[in-house]
Parts: sequence; structure tokens; C-alpha cells
Amino acid sequence: MGSEGRRVATLRLSENRLIVVSPSLPSLSAVDDACRSLKLGIGASELHGALCGWLAGGGADGADWLGKLLVDDDQPPVADGGALDQLRRATVAQLEDRSFGFALLLPDEGGSLAERSGALFDWCRGFLGAFGLAAGKDPPLSEEGGEALADIAKLAAAAPQEDGDEEDEAALIEIEEFVRVATLLLHGDCALGPRHRNRLN
Repeated sequence: MGSEGRRVATLRLSENRLIVVSPSLPSLSAVDDACRSLKLGIGASELHGALCGWLAGGGADGADWLGKLLVDDDQPPVADGGALDQLRRATVAQLEDRSFGFALLLPDEGGSLAERSGALFDWCRGFLGAFGLAAGKDPPLSEEGGEALADIAKLAAAAPQEDGDEEDEAALIEIEEFVRVATLLLHGDCALGPRHRNRLN
């Protein structure tokens, strides 16, 4: 991945207007390789879910994020420029993107239904645990945010579907979109909302 992919945002000129475009996430395989290399014991989708949960819950954006997620003070800071650093930078930028450019790090549509649904439920498990770490036991949730978090908890407890038809494929896509929007909602409640209130005070 070149320097463009590592930038927090890419600027593009379109119709004489300057548009900020969120950077892309690193590939699933690159993050999986990094997880194996560091012997984290979790896969790329679950790690991305955990990172999103940490940030959505108001957790700090810093090089020590991996140790915070793993609750391991001995975990060294993530090195600049690698897949995990790119994952953090892109995720932070996407969550802050007002054009809703946020994406989940999941297997592509070429994967089996079992692989893709299992990765989505892993993502939700990672999100749920890290959100609790960052937000604490009484997060400032809106009514919609509370419902969204409860739904993510149900997905985190689900088992992957082994096979299915076109209707099941469509349902999985709908669930992915729900999780994406729910994450942005929770990030708004627990990260953007308090930040905005602090600026007003």
C-alpha cells in the first residue's frame, strides 16, 4: 500500500470542489497476517470490530490502542505504516466522515455464506467487548443507540449460517448495513456527542 492509502484522508478535486475522501481499509488478508504474526488469537474481522467498538465507545485514538483492546499493558504500540496502523487511521477517518464512508472489514462477496456470516458475528463480538471497555457501564446512549447496542449483542451471540439461498444472501447484506449504521449511531452518542458538549462548555 502506497503513501496515498496511509493518509488520514485523500483530497480529490471534483466539479471545482475539494472533497475529502476517507482512506480505504487495508485488506482482510493483510490484517489477518498481522494478527497471526503478533499471535493475537483473533482474526481480522473481530479485531476491526473491537477497534470500532473502542472508538465508538469514546476510547482514545493512539498508537497504544491494541494494548487497550487486549487489556494488555505489555503489548507494544502499533508500528507506523503497517497494516494495523493503516487499519486504525482509516477507521478513525471513516467514523468521522460525515458522508458515511464507514465500512466493515469482512470477507468479500466471493466467500461462502458461512464464512461471511461467521466473520460478521465475530466483528460484532469484538465490537461489543471493546465498546464496554471504552464506554463503561453507563454510556450516554440515546434510545435508538440503546436498541442498536442490544441488537449488536444479539448478533454477537449468533452462529454462522452454513448455507442458504438468495434470500439469505440478501438478509446478510441487510444485517451488514444495519451494523454499519448502528456503529455510526453509537459513535455519535458516545464519542461525537460528548466531544461536542465539551466544546460548548
